[in-house]
Amino acid sequence: MPHVVVEYSANLEAEVAPRRLIERIHAAVVATGVFPLGGVRTRAERRDVYCVADGDPDNAFVAILIRIGRGRDEDTRRRVSQAVLAALAEETHAVFSRRGLSLSVEIQEIDEAGASRKNNLHERLGAGKA
Repeated sequence: MPHVVVEYSANLEAEVAPRRLIERIHAAVVATGVFPLGGVRTRAERRDVYCVADGDPDNAFVAILIRIGRGRDEDTRRRVSQAVLAALAEETHAVFSRRGLSLSVEIQEIDEAGASRKNNLHERLGAGKA
């Protein structure tokens, strides 16, 4: 863990490259030192249909949802959220200065009773293969 989902309005793609944004957010999550590298997954979801604030078609958004396993205290969750928001704000600063843009980061704990997973990434990273 965590699973990081970067949801963004399609009207940002001309100014914010999705691949670069994902790499920047991924690096910010890893840099917090809170999560093992083998557990971090970051992906983007482009939204073609959306309405932001007053409906002005120039308005845009990036909403990041970080789903984590239980057990991290409130201060740690806040620190991660703020670090990711800082990276997001830096990556989108040019757009933010020119048009309506909503940026948000939310951390949710996963209910482990309903979660199943299997991967070999921790072992591969430890062996220097991934």
